[in-house]
Amino acid sequence: MDGARTVKLAALRGAVARLEKPDGGQLEPRVGLGHHAADASLQGGLARGALHEVFAPQEAQNAAATGFTLGLVRRVTANARYVLWIRPDVSAWRTGELAMSGCVELGLDPRRIIIVRAANADMALRAAADGLACNVFGVVVTELWGATRSFDTVASRKLTLAAQTSGVTGLMLRLATSPSVSTAETRWIVRAAHSPPGLVWSPWGMPVFDAELVRNRHGPTGRWIMHWNCDDHLFQPQQFSAEPAGQPAHSQPVVSPSANRPHQAGGFATGAVRQPRRQKYA
Repeated sequence: MDGARTVKLAALRGAVARLEKPDGGQLEPRVGLGHHAADASLQGGLARGALHEVFAPQEAQNAAATGFTLGLVRRVTANARYVLWIRPDVSAWRTGELAMSGCVELGLDPRRIIIVRAANADMALRAAADGLACNVFGVVVTELWGATRSFDTVASRKLTLAAQTSGVTGLMLRLATSPSVSTAETRWIVRAAHSPPGLVWSPWGMPVFDAELVRNRHGPTGRWIMHWNCDDHLFQPQQFSAEPAGQPAHSQPVVSPSANRPHQAGGFATGAVRQPRRQKYA
C-alpha cells in the first residue's frame, strides 16, 4: 500500500515538475485574443488546458475583471462547449447575480453557462477540481472573493494538473484581493478604462479594459488598453482618442442639448437678463 502511494506521489511530482519547467515540453494549444501585441507576448494566444488568473485589485474593479473574464470565456469556447461558473455565496451577496442579458451582449450563449453556488471557498475549489476533470466543459471559472487561505500553492497545482490532464481551461476570477503565489500559466490584473464617445442612438460605450499581464510562463509581460468587440467577439487595441480632435477634454460627462430646442436662444447676451413677456388679456 505504501509502495503504491510512493509511486503515485512520484508521478504527481514529476508532472508538476514538467509543468513548472520554464522551457520544457510542447506548448499547449492556444487561442488568440485578437489583440496582436498581447497575442505576441502569449506566443499565439491564451493556452487551453491550463490555469489562468484574473484579478480585480479593488472592489470597484470587480465588474471590469468579470467582463474581461467573460471575454476570455468566449474566445476559448466560441460557444461550442459548456461553461461551468462556480461562485461562493459571498460573491453573490456582494456583487449580485450574473446578468444573462449582459452575457448575450458580450456574445455568450447563456444556455451553455452552468452556474454553481458554493457555500465557501473550500467547496468552490472542490467543485472546480471536479469540473476541470470533466472534459464536457470548455472552461471552468472559479470565482473567489477576497484573500483566502484555501487557494494556496497545493490547491493551484491540483487545479493545474487537472486542467492539463483533461484539456479544460481553468480561469480563477479573484475579486477584491491581491495576487499571491500560484502555478497559473498567466496572471492578469484588470481595471476599467474609459470608453470612447458613443453615437446618439448608442448611449452605452464598448467595453474597454486596462489589462496588465503580470505573469506569463512562456513570454514577456505587458500592459494594454484593449476593447471587446461585441460583434466579432475578440479583443482589439484601442485605436481611438478619448476626445474628438480639437475638442477640449471634460472631466465630467456633458449633457447633450435637447432635440426640440432651437439652435440659438435669442435675448441671452452675456450679462443680460431676459425680461418676461407681457401677456395681453381681453
